[in-house]
Amino acid sequence: MNTLKQFPYERVLVLGLAKSGEAAARILFENGKKVRVNDMKKEEENQAAKELKALGMEVITGGHPLSVLDDVEIIVKNPGIPYDNVIVKEALSRNIPIITEVELVGLLSRGSFVGITGSNGKTTTTTLIYEMLKASGEKTKIAGNIGTVACEVAKDVQEDEKLVIELSSFQLLGTQTFRPHVSVFLNLFEAHLDYHKTLDHYAYAKAKIFANQTEEDYVVYNADDGLVTSLVQEANAQTVPFSVNEKVNNGAWVDNKYVYFQDQKIIELKEIVLVGKHNLENVLAAIAASRLMGATIDGIQKVLTTFRGVPHRLQFVRELNGRLFYNDSKATNILATSKALSAFNQRVILLAGGLDRGNSFESLTPYLTNVKAMVLFGQTAEKIKESGEVVGIDQIEIVDNVEQAVHKAYQISNEEDIILLSPACASWDQYRSFEERGDMFVNTVHKL
Repeated sequence: MNTLKQFPYERVLVLGLAKSGEAAARILFENGKKVRVNDMKKEEENQAAKELKALGMEVITGGHPLSVLDDVEIIVKNPGIPYDNVIVKEALSRNIPIITEVELVGLLSRGSFVGITGSNGKTTTTTLIYEMLKASGEKTKIAGNIGTVACEVAKDVQEDEKLVIELSSFQLLGTQTFRPHVSVFLNLFEAHLDYHKTLDHYAYAKAKIFANQTEEDYVVYNADDGLVTSLVQEANAQTVPFSVNEKVNNGAWVDNKYVYFQDQKIIELKEIVLVGKHNLENVLAAIAASRLMGATIDGIQKVLTTFRGVPHRLQFVRELNGRLFYNDSKATNILATSKALSAFNQRVILLAGGLDRGNSFESLTPYLTNVKAMVLFGQTAEKIKESGEVVGIDQIEIVDNVEQAVHKAYQISNEEDIILLSPACASWDQYRSFEERGDMFVNTVHKL
């Protein structure tokens, strides 16, 4: 295990456990730090807290008393805990630094790493870069918001290895010295404003991915996104654009037939398995980042001709009696569903709905032109129905859950229809996660 470098703090509070908090606590403790853990979940129901306590850490559970801040030099905060939390606000008033566990990555990893952020497409792009580097013979690990804790992976990354990390705004906001060799900024639109409060603050958090980069580093960015482009002007790193609309200098781009990086032909468009314009953006970003990290053209081609997507991100599930089923449960906002709908020219039966965050669905209507029917569920079913009625969709069904939605969609479908789960909403009104929602869709489709 790599030891922690340049971390001058001795007394650390880990605020909130889950996987990232537990991993950070263990690493800090193994590096000789005095670790106090505070988690809302009571100890008798908290296996991680029990195990950390058994190791010798101070563990306080069942609430967040202000006394947990006594003698603390720094806080490692669970990314999901908002900054208006009473402990966080008090810590800030006392000028106690607050970081998230991804800050530890650069203090642990001995190899170089690439970080990926954006409002949409992070997981697909992260996975593509990882697979391209692997297919090119590079020793590579993957981590971050994609499911494996970044600091836990970074502690074992050696000088001859590379690390690919998916990063959320929540994670990036808690960074101070974090510096990827290659950063990727995919896109930016209004999201997570319940956490960030304003678009400016959300943008500030995302832009921290390149804040510490120097002229020795690279930032790969979406030249078709005006907000991203304006933010990247502040970067000290070398800028590497990608665009699906025009040729760009020193970046990744397409014409009517081929994909290029700089002036080098990479692959013919028709050979790429992933569908959709948004996935083409992800492909371009991945090509640029992976080439900068050492990927070969052969390795990139191998991935792009075989990679069909990651689970729950416009994932092809099966064909049944001429119907094609796609699982896009990760589409937890309107933009993601808009991009999914734009990926198809065929007739679509859209399965959508979920947690009501108070927004309308008017911005979805321009993308419903190919939607022949809707099957809706969850808190937002009636709202989405109104948008469908505006554009004249005749068949709109409301059901109780995703399982019923699959059966209803298949019942009303015809050959060559696309049956697409792309909810445009978070899952938490009915399901614990978008993964659980997507798994229900996939399992039900396979039982048809």
